[in-house]
Amino acid sequence: MSGFFGVVSEHPCITDLFYGTDYHSHLGTKRAGMATFDGQQPHQNIHNIQNSHFRPKFGKDLAEMTGQVGIGVISDTEAQPVMVNSHLGRFAIATVSKINNMAELEADCLSKHQQFTDLSMGRTNPTELVALLISQGKDFVEGIENVYNRVKGSCTMLILTPDGIIAARDRYGRTPIVIGRRGNDYAVASESHSYVNLGYETCRFVGPGEVVQVSVEGGIKVMRPAEARNQICSFLWIYYGYPCTEYEGINTEEVRYNLGRLMGERDDVEADFVSPIPDSGIGMALGYSNGRRIPYKRGLLKYTPTWSRSFMPVNQADRQLVAKMKLIPSRAVLEGKNVVFCDDSIVRGTQLRDNVKMLYDFGAKSVHVRISCPPLVHGCTFLNFSESKTDRELITRRVIEELEGGRIGEDIPAAKLEAYHDHTTPEYSRMVEVIRQHVGVDTLRFNTVDDVCQAIGLPKESICTHCFDASSYGDK
Repeated sequence: MSGFFGVVSEHPCITDLFYGTDYHSHLGTKRAGMATFDGQQPHQNIHNIQNSHFRPKFGKDLAEMTGQVGIGVISDTEAQPVMVNSHLGRFAIATVSKINNMAELEADCLSKHQQFTDLSMGRTNPTELVALLISQGKDFVEGIENVYNRVKGSCTMLILTPDGIIAARDRYGRTPIVIGRRGNDYAVASESHSYVNLGYETCRFVGPGEVVQVSVEGGIKVMRPAEARNQICSFLWIYYGYPCTEYEGINTEEVRYNLGRLMGERDDVEADFVSPIPDSGIGMALGYSNGRRIPYKRGLLKYTPTWSRSFMPVNQADRQLVAKMKLIPSRAVLEGKNVVFCDDSIVRGTQLRDNVKMLYDFGAKSVHVRISCPPLVHGCTFLNFSESKTDRELITRRVIEELEGGRIGEDIPAAKLEAYHDHTTPEYSRMVEVIRQHVGVDTLRFNTVDDVCQAIGLPKESICTHCFDASSYGDK
């Protein structure tokens, strides 16, 4: 995943840009960058943040990054922003994207005698590819339309010019852009919480496929109107979004609370209290506590001073160890108790299994896990979430393959998968039972797609639920 932040200001923008970009650190752990324009002179800095936080990496760069307009990005993928000089003029670009047809588009650009100057993690930089596609247009709008028409997957972008910022949201609105205002200054961001402490107030959510130009002189100018159909990712509210951020004007923590409340109102398990698996399970656990009318306690606590997300190693065994080191059980709270634990999702299942064993080891009498979203049956086709988990990395998919005859690694026909999407079928019940046995809990329940839509407050056709039921709109 990635998150970006931009500023257009009457004054030097680097302080706002620095802190606003840093507030997107929960969305990326590998690369970060900032770019500013000082009149016609660009300034750019990109750093590897795998072994350090954003602030200490970029603090030394602030003095040289002059200008009143700038963009920044934190990414789990490529190095960006990318600086470009083309017939459209000088510009910098940052993207939140997943391009499934990279090889095809790369070959086409090369056939047109365009060239790639940057390799990111040993591959062509996707953001540079997007810049080349934009440069094929006679102006920015035509170039962005070229991206919309040709990229399979998704692409949301900020384009920095000497005059301001062009913000273009993915054609199907899978990832968000929000605009804040402070007098004549504007902040353009992936997440609305990023500018609150800087004095900006939300004034606009950019629509799906909409392109706007933001400048001090002209304010917000629509360059391309929004599409009628929206397909914003539901998992933004469930997990990725920071608790106090808003998408489409809907608060993330409220959605997580609603998911817990809905689960608690219909649950019948006997438990002494409910506890979150921190941090993304906190909102759900609070909602569950009120819905089920049982106490909320913290039986498992996250140690954040030195075990931040930025230090997760690549090796899976080491990742599991770090994940365990972050969470500390409280024996005094757990011992002899029947406990409901709330979490956002189950991906591979290994981390939850290790956490559950730890809970029993510290005295829990019974452990009941409640998951805020439906089972993840499909890897995300549209966004770079969790290093793009493939179908077969998902515990749900491995269990389905086992139930369908043990053909691990073989494709399951779509018609058969449909039965596992529906929580009312025997196939679904068997799948959940096998997952329960794998993670080692006393009971296991998931929310439904209908619950997700109700908790968010948008109709199903306005949100993407592909990872739960293969339902989506647009090019994969």
